[in-house]
Amino acid sequence: MDEVGRGALAGPVSVGVVLVDEVCRTAPRGIQDSKLLTASARAALAPKIRKWASAHGVGHAWPAEIDRLGIIAALRLAGTRALAALPRSPDLVVLDGNHDWLTPPEQDGLLAFADRAGPLTPPVLTMVKADLRCSSVAAASVLAKVARDELMVGLARRHPAYGWSQNKGYAARGHREALVEHGPCVEHRRSWRLPGAVDRELGSPAAVVERGQSDRSDPTGELECAPR
Repeated sequence: MDEVGRGALAGPVSVGVVLVDEVCRTAPRGIQDSKLLTASARAALAPKIRKWASAHGVGHAWPAEIDRLGIIAALRLAGTRALAALPRSPDLVVLDGNHDWLTPPEQDGLLAFADRAGPLTPPVLTMVKADLRCSSVAAASVLAKVARDELMVGLARRHPAYGWSQNKGYAARGHREALVEHGPCVEHRRSWRLPGAVDRELGSPAAVVERGQSDRSDPTGELECAPR
């Protein structure tokens, strides 16, 4: 399992999951973290991943949910929706990084296999750089990225001012400039510090990118942007 869109200014945070088992053959060649692949490479890999995996799913949490719940709980919601798309629950979920954002706090540390009402999150293994070390995690990243990019292209038709077909809702220069000029729309994360949003206490625009930071170091605009 892996997520994309966590640091975007607009659009959902998306979580992909790829289920593999003993009957799965060797992973398709070229699978790696989606951020290291071109859009065309991701698009070419996605159908191969779907054919290779025993099952797969992508879940989304939308801007209003991110604003209401916070980003960690929204990630959990998107991950739960991705798991719900599978025909069966996995025995183990491998998460990229060292933080288990999938397991609900009330379940963490409890008897995960206790007989209780409601579905339980499967056991979780966190792994630093899992998207580079584990084919199923990298594959989940690719599926999530492809699905989210398609959503952002569709949203760009309804909100063309922000350039989402190119920047996919991240903090690219054109997106920031459009926010200053037009303000946010319903698909923006209002709890984020959006360019052009006036801070009522300070009376000055809130900044997402620190002064002096150049788009050249992040041409996609996929910056990690902190909420308020």
